[in-house]
Amino acid sequence: MVVQTEADEATDRLFQALADATRRDILARAAVDELSVSALAAGYAMSFAAVQKHVAVLVRAGLVTKRRRGREQLVHVDPEPLERARALLEQYESLWRHRAAGMERLLAEG
Repeated sequence: MVVQTEADEATDRLFQALADATRRDILARAAVDELSVSALAAGYAMSFAAVQKHVAVLVRAGLVTKRRRGREQLVHVDPEPLERARALLEQYESLWRHRAAGMERLLAEG
């Protein structure tokens, strides 16, 4: 049985959010400038509600925050979770490079 910690669940939410091309595009667009959800929605061939759902997934993953300005909800990217994702991927890369080097050594000896 696998028991997930809270940190594991946060990591799962982060990578699930990043797994979708629309959400990655929202991150890229909002990283350039803080945009309203309405401005973001104008760039997609989907409903405003669908874009809101994508933004909600990004908020739950900690990748963006929203703040109100009048009637608008502005989306702001938080780069810290992306840094955590990068660090985790680098750990996996290091692990697998080490294992591959070990296999190469074994094959060369054999």
